Amino acid sequence: MSPPSRRLQTKPVITCLKTFLISYSLIFWFTGVILLAVGVWGKVSLEAYFTLASEESTNAPYVLIGTGAIIVIFGLFGCFATCRGSPWMLKLYAMFLTLVFLAELVAGVSGFIFRHEIKAKLGVAYNNAVTNYNSTDGSSSSSSSGAVDVIQRTLHCCGVNNYTDWSETAYFKASGIPASCCKDSANCSPESLKDPEKAGQEVYTVGCFARVTHVMESNLGIIAGISFGIAFFQLIGIFLSCCLSRYITNNQYEMV
Repeated sequence: MSPPSRRLQTKPVITCLKTFLISYSLIFWFTGVILLAVGVWGKVSLEAYFTLASEESTNAPYVLIGTGAIIVIFGLFGCFATCRGSPWMLKLYAMFLTLVFLAELVAGVSGFIFRHEIKAKLGVAYNNAVTNYNSTDGSSSSSSSGAVDVIQRTLHCCGVNNYTDWSETAYFKASGIPASCCKDSANCSPESLKDPEKAGQEVYTVGCFARVTHVMESNLGIIAGISFGIAFFQLIGIFLSCCLSRYITNNQYEMV
């Protein structure tokens, strides 16, 4: 049994570590809420971009939502483990934080390394979507044609490189340039949309590929920055959890 003075020195350290770890766990819980919000926002706002990139409905937003929900649960678990002062719970919490750290690090590095491949794939997918455009398939943003319409309306653009790209498609020969390219749908007539020279005055002339990649790269940069920040933030939690578990275990041995 260790001297009482040593135990008295250990208790303030444990109390201090508990305070820091509870504060950390609450912040960690809040990052889970942010991921949930980003996942919901991505599902609502970026579905068209994900559809073009994957050529089918993507699960990426659901991955974010699921990850956020797990982090929320473990954030609360971290608070509970800290209040209980259970060494095995704290070790389990540290293991989970380690897994989160490694997963986010791998995802961030992979996204950075393959960013040019992602951009090239998106260009091919968008070009195919324009070539195979079908207005009857464009009522939903979950289809490639619907994604093209959403992007053209939202980003105020037309075609891949410019609006004249539509003149090379089968859709143009039958119906002209899609109405989603129109600056003002009330002033766009079916006749003018079938004439590239007249359409140039009524539709957006800037191509969508440059604008789509700009939007994607801007959002990927933000997401990557947040991911790296959260990933290295896990190291603080791992350190605090391991230290607290060690101090509590040592303190229990000292009381024997």
